[in-house]
Amino acid sequence: MSFLRFFATGPDRPQIASQPEIDRLYRRHRFRIMMAITIGYGLVYTCRLALSVVKKPLIDGGIFSAEELGIIGSALFYTYAFGKLTNGFLADHSNLKYFFATGVLVSAILNLAMGWSTVLWVSVLLWGLNGWFQGFGAPTGVVAMAAWFSNRERGRMYGIWSTAHAIGEGLTFIGVAGLVTLWGWRAGYWGPGALCILVAVALVWLMQDRPQTMGLPTIADWKNDHWNTKAEAERGKESIWSTQRSILKIPAIWVLALSSAMIYVTRYAVNSWGILYLQEEKGYSLMHAGGMLTANTITGIIGAVAYGFASDKLFNARRPPVNLIFGILELAGLLLIFFGPPDNPPLMMAAFLLYGFGLTGLVTSLGGLFAVDIAPKRAAGAAMGFIGVFSYLAAATQERISGYLIEQGTTIVDGVRHYDFSHVIWFWIGSSVISLILASTLWRVRLRD
Repeated sequence: MSFLRFFATGPDRPQIASQPEIDRLYRRHRFRIMMAITIGYGLVYTCRLALSVVKKPLIDGGIFSAEELGIIGSALFYTYAFGKLTNGFLADHSNLKYFFATGVLVSAILNLAMGWSTVLWVSVLLWGLNGWFQGFGAPTGVVAMAAWFSNRERGRMYGIWSTAHAIGEGLTFIGVAGLVTLWGWRAGYWGPGALCILVAVALVWLMQDRPQTMGLPTIADWKNDHWNTKAEAERGKESIWSTQRSILKIPAIWVLALSSAMIYVTRYAVNSWGILYLQEEKGYSLMHAGGMLTANTITGIIGAVAYGFASDKLFNARRPPVNLIFGILELAGLLLIFFGPPDNPPLMMAAFLLYGFGLTGLVTSLGGLFAVDIAPKRAAGAAMGFIGVFSYLAAATQERISGYLIEQGTTIVDGVRHYDFSHVIWFWIGSSVISLILASTLWRVRLRD
């Protein structure tokens, strides 16, 4: 029981009487929390994506086949899906300081262990456990934003937080690729593992529990940002578990979950197999291929922030019109990547920049922001977890299907492997199209009071 109490959110303290002191504490901790959930979560991504960089060395070394790597990769996505759901519900009840740091620390240790494994079932087990503990991060970010930032700030803050995806992907595709180039595939796990041990320590220093546990008023009271005072009062009478269950009665949440699932197929297809595709289909080196995917993450940072500001400021917090714009940009970039003129690195770079901008904007919305908009604030973690379980089950299924299709298209001529991506790329593109169609059906859905 003492172990569980360690993770439980603290009791509300009597409110501080001094308004200047309240203002000072809010300003101080809001900045630190955004640093933690954005930069910290971005660094933690390296412990999730390391497998993407070491795939070719593992295949070339005869350690694992593409299909076996698909099995290992899918293990993370399956456990991450259910971990994100479970941890989303738990995060609403937890002290985020210790909750987040614990997940990061265990994930770091599992990455260190992956650097020693050359046995399929051991790698599947370790990478699957890694997925579960990686699932502590996103719910922490959403619950922290719901607790420390008001309704009218949410789109912008969520956009800034969503840059964590791109930060982590960029560090993985260029930083981890550099480690692998210099010291081999094991360094691709050990480097992120060592880094994230340091991140876990930093998170304990930067993160905070709910404002009320520090004697602060709620964020809605501090910002005077009550969308529907009567509705908030009614929800205040419900238990958190009851409020969490209510999200299952919102039809738009289900449609959004399916739309997010489809865009996550494309997102993780490119993340997981993009480097191999560029190496084998386009003839790039590991560092050059990693550079291309890093470029897409740079514009992804811009896309996430641009999505939040555009939807908040230009469309009065309406997400659907901005989803359509970013969806078209994402598809245009994807088509250029796969069907643009060959032997044209500048065009390929432009395609990845366009794709990254559109994709990260969509992930910002479909992967969480839109769900938080249309769910009760007290169930923010649960809403994020519900969307997440669909998203990452789809990502896991993608990993298996993509690995199978790539393996089936592989031939060996004179001892050299040759890959055929002609079937798998249509699977990736089609998923983006379906996602955009589903998202467009939510055109009239607005923020929930």
